[in-house]
Amino acid sequence: MDTVTALTGALFGERFDEVHEPWRRLFTTEPFRGHRDLTSEERRQVAYQRLRHVNKSVTSVERLVTDVELLTGMHEWATVVDCGLAVIAGIHYNLFLGSLMDHDPHELRSLREFTTLRRTGAFLCTELAHGNSAAQLETTAVFDAAANGFVLHTPHPGAQKYMPNTSLVGGAKSAVVAARLVVDGEERGVFLFLTPLSDETGILPGVRVRRLPERIGAPVDHCLTSFDHVRLPRHALLESDHGRLVAGGSFTSVLDNPRRRFLRSIGRVTVGKLCMSACSLGGARAAVAIAVRYAHTRRTSGLSGGSVPLFAYRSHHSRLLGVLATTYAATVLHRTAVRRWVTCSPDDRAQAEHLVGIAKGWITWQARDVLNECRERCGAQGLFPLNGIADYLNSNELAITAEGDNLPIWLKAAGKMVLGHASPPPPPLATALTGPPATALTSPPFLQYLLTSVEGIWDRRARAALERCADPDPLGRWNAASNPALELVAAHAQRLAGDAMLSAAAGTSHPEAKRLLHLLHRLFALRRIAVHSGDLLAAGHLSADHVDELPAVLDAAVADLVPHALDLVGAFAIPEELLERFPIAHRSHDAMAEHLGAPEVAILGETAPVNGSAEMTHPSSVHA
Repeated sequence: MDTVTALTGALFGERFDEVHEPWRRLFTTEPFRGHRDLTSEERRQVAYQRLRHVNKSVTSVERLVTDVELLTGMHEWATVVDCGLAVIAGIHYNLFLGSLMDHDPHELRSLREFTTLRRTGAFLCTELAHGNSAAQLETTAVFDAAANGFVLHTPHPGAQKYMPNTSLVGGAKSAVVAARLVVDGEERGVFLFLTPLSDETGILPGVRVRRLPERIGAPVDHCLTSFDHVRLPRHALLESDHGRLVAGGSFTSVLDNPRRRFLRSIGRVTVGKLCMSACSLGGARAAVAIAVRYAHTRRTSGLSGGSVPLFAYRSHHSRLLGVLATTYAATVLHRTAVRRWVTCSPDDRAQAEHLVGIAKGWITWQARDVLNECRERCGAQGLFPLNGIADYLNSNELAITAEGDNLPIWLKAAGKMVLGHASPPPPPLATALTGPPATALTSPPFLQYLLTSVEGIWDRRARAALERCADPDPLGRWNAASNPALELVAAHAQRLAGDAMLSAAAGTSHPEAKRLLHLLHRLFALRRIAVHSGDLLAAGHLSADHVDELPAVLDAAVADLVPHALDLVGAFAIPEELLERFPIAHRSHDAMAEHLGAPEVAILGETAPVNGSAEMTHPSSVHA
């Protein structure tokens, strides 16, 4: 086994051939080739046509929905070719079909029209007036005992469902709609209701859909959607042990808390966090690969005359290698979170969900930093969506916000870690300070000791801030602790990422791959330790000699990685057929200029571009 293959195995795990390889092959095929000359509206149409190609390629849609590793793998690879496709696929397979399959089946509620994509699914939860406060949503579903059904209604404009993909683009659609179940005048909590929205003739009676303006990133048909006393059959209610209507219309539930019923109803949002993180990873890995390859072909002035590749300069390659190390860390942390979720017992579910939320925030925020760095290192070329990075960067903003904004997710995690009296990390060993400073700073256990120490510092600060605040108002006390508590979550996430990197290194038997993974871990850890070196010195976890040696040790790690940069991005396993769509990833400067530009002709005394040959077929010729 060569080094690149061993690194790929460390990044993608034992199920690479089963979970990732099918998507890699699929997304190199004709229907998924570029969209250079398409308008935003045409790109929306193409995304739905591509969704049908994905659906046809899947042996079992039900398996895709229930195999979280396979589902998140699809998001990683779909993002590389079409961020909009990744979004609508996640909505259809995870939020819509996943919600249907996670609840009790019903003989009158066949999945066939959804698994064959005769109808596309949407997920309607967030309202215009209720985003992260979705538990307070106001759409109602009143049980009508005489008709043995429900009346779905939007009581005022603020209760409109905000921003689902409910337009007529993509064909007939249905949705699972989150609404307050009202039985005999009493609210029973928020549940999901299967609701048809449109058919081949248009939007159905009682349903109002209005398109929202363009947003940044890949175009998706986001809409405002409302309901005017829409009647639904009895089997529209998605039921489980968290809530059922029994004979006569009486309500039963094993949960006495309406908020817990709501969270159980929308449980697929947790898997959605993993899917959004996967989208960020797919874009980040592609961007790093593009930027590193470009830095090896783009030439600039050398210090002794002539020209050298951009990558020859430490000021350039140190930044790219830094984000490359972060991307490795984010990838293996995601693998850890996915495995924890799919293997957790019912008793461990809350802790697994806690990890998923922390990982989602850290991965998507780190991806933003990675993408910004890659964009800047590619200069003006990075500004063109045709070169990929700008598109990934803008689309990553959706991942930061979707399935719960990162900041509220982390605030919830912070509250659990501080207010929930979770145990602080174990104290570091005093013996870690022994030995020469430069040697210690290359020791993986010592580096993890320091990352753990940073976590402990912020844990103590958050608890101290809470304890010394005399404000009787709970909000005032939380405000005093929330910022150090958020630092605690960030430190916890980076420590877990470091752990995951060392686990990946321990899991490979290939000596060179192991060495490179340890070097990446060193670079990743030292960059974060440097930020907190003052705190670590003050707390006695670092000596003055350690702090003095740290920049040189960090620089040496960069120098050791420079010759291996192309192999390290090669381990991302992005097929050449995908990378060749991005001119800066493979072409010479002259060829790029020709590829980027369209010829011009005079039209009534002015100049206008003539459509060049596009790599993407027109929407009408992409067979669904």
